Parts: sequence; structure tokens; C-alpha cells
Amino acid sequence: MLQFIYSQLIRLILPFILLRLWWHGRKAPELRRNWYQRLGIVPRASGTVVWVHAVSVGETIAAAPMVRRLLARNPGITILMTAMTDTGLAQARKMFGDQVRYAYAPYDTPGSIRRFLDRVGPRILVIMETEIWPNMIRQSRNRRVPVFLINARLSERSARGYERVRSLARPIMQSISWVAAQAEKDAERFRRIGVVPAKVAVTGSVKFDVDIPELVREASQSLRQSLAGRPVWIAGSTHGVENDQLLAAHCKVLEKHPGALLILVPRHPDRFGPVAERTGKMGLSLARRSLSEDPAGAQVYLGDTMGELMMLYGASDLAFVGGSLIERGGHNPLEPAAWGIPVFSGPHIFNFETIYQRLLDDHGVKLVDDGDDLASHICHLFSDDEERLAIGRRALEVVNRNRGALDRVVDGIIERV
Repeated sequence: MLQFIYSQLIRLILPFILLRLWWHGRKAPELRRNWYQRLGIVPRASGTVVWVHAVSVGETIAAAPMVRRLLARNPGITILMTAMTDTGLAQARKMFGDQVRYAYAPYDTPGSIRRFLDRVGPRILVIMETEIWPNMIRQSRNRRVPVFLINARLSERSARGYERVRSLARPIMQSISWVAAQAEKDAERFRRIGVVPAKVAVTGSVKFDVDIPELVREASQSLRQSLAGRPVWIAGSTHGVENDQLLAAHCKVLEKHPGALLILVPRHPDRFGPVAERTGKMGLSLARRSLSEDPAGAQVYLGDTMGELMMLYGASDLAFVGGSLIERGGHNPLEPAAWGIPVFSGPHIFNFETIYQRLLDDHGVKLVDDGDDLASHICHLFSDDEERLAIGRRALEVVNRNRGALDRVVDGIIERV
């Protein structure tokens, strides 16, 4: 009954969702492009199709090594990557070009999902992390399409939320074919909310199998050389007022290290302009990557392009991972850790609690209280190369020691294709 009510509610609010999409598309035309795909009207596909759904940029990046491995092991398959956001699809296109197919994920109405499945005919649905859409999962399973949750995580707060709608959640959870959980805590919560215990495995996080392509390494090295030995720190995937705190922290860093450069990379493109404006108001000289401006003489280098964060991490001496000075829950710290540089985050890291705990256990990450605390640590490490390099090595060791989840996940997918 709740499934029916849910579907009717989604149908009722769909016109308002489309209206909101059109409204936001005034400033971001990409949102209006291919809007009909969100209703399930996508190009038809043939052959063996593996549908990989990653909601946005972070999940798309996490899916990349898995997609590369699947293509290498089974070149005959067609991989269709979907995302809910234009930035997620832009990231996928930047990584894979014409190697895979792309589409917006359909909204979770019965009709949109039905049209999508009719046109695509996937052999398997692979959902990154925990994007649980009732109609997407139930209709896929009704057509005998196995549904995998890969790199799955579930916070205690989310688990309690699903338990409050048990009559809706349990049939959905029982439709899932395999959950590849990041940690035992996640696995236990999935079992608790209704996933069949035999279908839950602890594979670890595929994010530890971070992949840095050679072209990215070359671009990173080239940028680093152009900075002529300046001390460089980067703040990646930042949000809202967090940017103000980071710019203020950089002002304090400049007091002790006048040649320092901050590479600032907001999470969302609509923040590029406001952050550039705020940087100027604080009296800091700015260079914008999107305009190909030379950062050599700037105090702040704004990473206002898409899909280059990994490369920019590699051009830096240490990194701050955003979404953590505010209650956003943080972003993936393994991307900078894979470069062997020290990693800092604020106190709000609940989105990646298992990953952070492993880094914390081996002193591969440092949590700071606020911008002032961050500035203090940065100044110290800019003055102590030996300690900075040692912390970076510990971060990289944590990444290398926890690799292997990707092989287990790919094996599980290949067995069912």
C-alpha cells in the first residue's frame, strides 16, 4: 500500500520538479538539455548493458576504477552511466569519452522507470553507494534484472529512518540482489532494515582502489612545476560559508608564508562566481583556471573547472577536504591521500566515517575545529618538510593497505553478467 502511495505522490509532484528544473535551467542551460531523459525517454540500447547509476560527482569518481576494470575484463559489454546531476554526467564524460554511454537517471515514477527499462534492457543494475529508489529497484527486479548496491554505506540515522517506514522499505530491501558494504557496521544496518543476510557482504570501500591515470599525473606535475617551488595548499569540494573560513585561514597563512598559494575548488559550479567575488573583497589576488590565468603571481587559484580536482590535489603540498567545517558530512579524503600528501578535514565527517576512522587510526588525517586551527597546522607543516612528508606517507600507506575491494566487486558483477 505504501509503495502505491509513494508512486502517486511522486506523480503528483513531478510537474513541480520539472518546473524547478526549467527555472534553474535559466542560469545553467545544461540542466534543460536532454530533460526528457528524466522521464525515461533515452536512446535504445542493445547487447549486454550494465547500468551503472551514480547520483553525482563523488559517486561517479568512485565508480571510475570499477568501470575501467569491467571494460578491460569484458570489452563486449555496453556500460550506461546515469546520474541525477549535470555535473555528474560531465565528470563521467570527462573520464570516459566515447567508451561508455550516458543519460540522466529517470525520475522514480512508475512510467519513467518503465520507459527507461523498455529502451535500455539492462542485464544488471549497479547502484553506487546508497541511492535507494523504490520504483527503480522494484521494477528492475520484476524484470529479473539483478540490483547491486556497491560501496554501500548506511549511517545509523538513515537506518532508523528506514525502520520508521518499514512496510515500504522492507520489500525494496528484499529486492536487492547483493550489497557490497564498506564495513561491518554498514552490513549490519542493511540486514536490520530488511536485506536478506546471505546477500550482504563486507567488501571494503572501492574508494581505496583510487585510480590516478597517467595523463592526470602528467598534468599535475606540469602545473606543479609552473608554481616554481611555492608552498601550495588546496581546499577541495568546499561549500557555502566554508569558503569564507578558508579564505580567512589563507590570510593567516600568508602572514607567516607570504609566498603561499591556496587552490580553492568549490563543490558546485554556481559558487565559482561568488567565491571569486569574495576573494577580491578580502584583498587577495586571484587567478581563475577557467580563464587560463597564470597562478604564478596570485595568492588564490580558483579551480572553477569540472573534473580536475584529482589533478589539482596532486599539484599541492597538503589538502583540506571540504564539506566538513559545516554540517555537510564531508567528502572523500582518499583522493588527496592517494597522492601521499597530508589531509585535513573539519569535525563533520559522518558521510565517510569508516574511511576517516582508518586514516585516523594511522595518523594519516588531521581533524581541525575551524579555520584558525587549520591555518595553524598549515603554517607548521610548511615550516617542517620532514613532518609534512611523513604524514603524507602515512596517508598513502592507509590507501595501499586497504586496496582490494574493487577486485571483489568486479568479480561479483562479472559472475552475473
